[in-house]
This record gives sequence, structure tokens and C-alpha cells, in this order.
Amino acid sequence: MELMVKDKSSRFVAQFDRLVNYFIPPALRADRETRNRVHVFLVSHILGPFIGNVVPAAIYFFDPHPGFEIAILALSITAFWLFPFLLKAGVPYNPLALISVQNLIFCILWSCYFNGGVTSPTLPWVLTIPLLAFFYLGSSASLRLIVIAMFAVNLAIFISLYQFGAVVKNPLPGAGMQGLGIVSTIAASIYVAMMATYYAKVLASQTELESEMREHVATASELRLATIEAERAGSAKSEFLARMSHELRTPLNAVIGYSQILLEDAGDDVQDISDLNKIHGAGQHLLKLVNEILDLSKIEAGRMELHLEPTDVAGLLTDAVHRATPAAEHNGNQISCSVGDDLGTALLDAGKLRSVLDQLLHNAAKFTENGTIELIGALKANDELTIHIIDSGIGIA
Repeated sequence: MELMVKDKSSRFVAQFDRLVNYFIPPALRADRETRNRVHVFLVSHILGPFIGNVVPAAIYFFDPHPGFEIAILALSITAFWLFPFLLKAGVPYNPLALISVQNLIFCILWSCYFNGGVTSPTLPWVLTIPLLAFFYLGSSASLRLIVIAMFAVNLAIFISLYQFGAVVKNPLPGAGMQGLGIVSTIAASIYVAMMATYYAKVLASQTELESEMREHVATASELRLATIEAERAGSAKSEFLARMSHELRTPLNAVIGYSQILLEDAGDDVQDISDLNKIHGAGQHLLKLVNEILDLSKIEAGRMELHLEPTDVAGLLTDAVHRATPAAEHNGNQISCSVGDDLGTALLDAGKLRSVLDQLLHNAAKFTENGTIELIGALKANDELTIHIIDSGIGIA
């Protein structure tokens, strides 16, 4: 039962907030402080007349001879319901809030004038004037001075009429005055409590929002620091890889060069030739890995460059198949190359394309056993070069 009541209460509050937000013009939603003040203003004008009209109803009940002043008071209080629609229609907020305060002052002094003057039971409602002025107008000193001036002028008119104007006899009997005092005090207390509670809710939500914003700012700062650290680490890694690649390539080139020279001078010694081929092949493989690492560091740093040059496409594809033949035959595969006669030359980075083809053919040879591997190069009608590598293996998925 309690959960059901809470659920209904939450839904009512959500629907009421949607109603209030409907009347807030888009121009007043941008600034958070202004939006909060307008929100409180609308809540006061939507709910306030329900509470405020209790006073003229009580006067009508306790007055043995009710007159026109009760109707004017009720109409003035009910007129507060017009303000949300005026705000929605585009009437500037600050002038509208000042008019609302003026109407409130009129309602209070009007009821006091006809119901006991300075001893009127409705006089405590005067305390709501500075409270609502603060809620509506915020910390603007000029607007506060205007409210004070308005109240002073209205009070002067009230005192002048009460002292020198027509004498108004209090129509309420003693019991009626007491009853009106009780009703007025309860209504004023409920109204003030409602506005204070709602304003506290607005402040709490604002505090919560500010706390979340501070957390987001702190998180963003941490992310920036983490990004800076990651960039610094990435730069250090790229620099390390570049230096290590350079340091490794120098001795590897020497090993490959000397092994090539020794192969040329090996003569017919089969064992020496086999050993030198292994050394030469291992050096070439290591150099390839080092170059790939260097290329990876360049890609991550965004400094990869293409060295375009006219290249014999058919020869490049044929050489790639020749290099992959030992690996393919090691797994019992048949590898072939099919290239068109019209391939000719193309402007491309031969080294990088060679590296890509070697890697793809190596994968095909690795994951294919007793099958076929075919490299196809063809030229489309729009001079677009297409290269296909087809194998009968299981793939790497």
C-alpha cells in the first residue's frame, strides 16, 4: 500500500513538473538560475489560488452580510491563474513578476481594509510579499528596490484611505474574526510551507546537479591527464621502436650481406651452402619483422609514407608466388600465378604491396594442406587493378 501511494505521488509530481515546464518559454530555460526562479513562479501561480481563495470563502462564510468586496478579492486571487498563460504568450518575465507582486499586495491590503484594518486576521499574509519577491526576482538589487517602493506606495494609500477615507465598519462579529484568523493563519502557513518546501527541492536538485557537474569536470580532467599520459607513452613507444628497428637493421643488413658474399664463394660444398642459406633466410626473415615493426610504429604515429614508383605488376606478382612456393609445397600445396598480359606498369609502393602479398600468401600456405593456392591479377575496364588470392584451406576464422 505504501509503495503504491509513493508511486502515485511520484507520477503526480512528474506530471505536474511537465505542466510547469510547458509554460516556461525556451528563452528562459537556458540560464539555470532564471529557470529555477520561473519554475517557482509558476508553481506559486498554479497552486496559490487554490489556497488563497480559502480566505474569501471564509469571509463569505463568517460574514452575515457579504458584499462586493469579497467578489473583488476572489477575482483578484483567481487572476493569478492568468500569469502562466501570459508568460507562455511571451510577456517578459521580470515585469510580469512585478505585476504579480503588485496584485498580491492589493489582495492583502484589500482584505485588511474591509476586515479590521491593521488588526485584520489576514494581515500576516504581508509576510509572503518579501518571500515571494525573493523567490521570483532573485538577488537583483534594483528589482528589490522596486518591490519595496511598490509596497511603500500601496501601504501609504492604504493608511490614507483607512485614516481619512470612508469609514468601513467591520461586518464580522467577534467569533467570525476569530474563525477568519484561524483559517487565514492556516492557509498562509500552508502556502509558505509549500513554497519553502518546493524552493528547497529546487535548491537540492541544483546542488545535486552542481555535484554531478563537478564530478563530470573531475572525470574530464582525469581523462585529459590519462590521454596526455597515453600520448606520452605512445610517443615513447614509437621512439623506442624506431630506434630499436634502426639498431637491429644495421647488423642484420651486415649479416645478410656477408652471407650473400659467402654463398657466392661457397663453391660446391653442399653443407656450407645449406648453412649459409639458413643464415641468409633467417636474416631476411628478421629484417622483414623489423621493417613491419617500424611500419607499425609509423602507422600509430600517423607518419606512414608511400614511396610511389613505376612498377612491373606482373613481375611483382610472379616474384611473390616464387617466394611463397617453398612454404606452400611444405604443406603439400600447389601454388600458381595467373596474370593478364595487359597489366603493364603501375605507380605504387612496391615494397609495401610486396609485404602485403607475402603475408597473405604465407597465411594461405599456413592454413592450407594438400590443396591449391592461386594468385590472380587482372585489369578492369576502368583501369582498376584487382588482385585476388584464392586458396582451398580452412582459413583463419
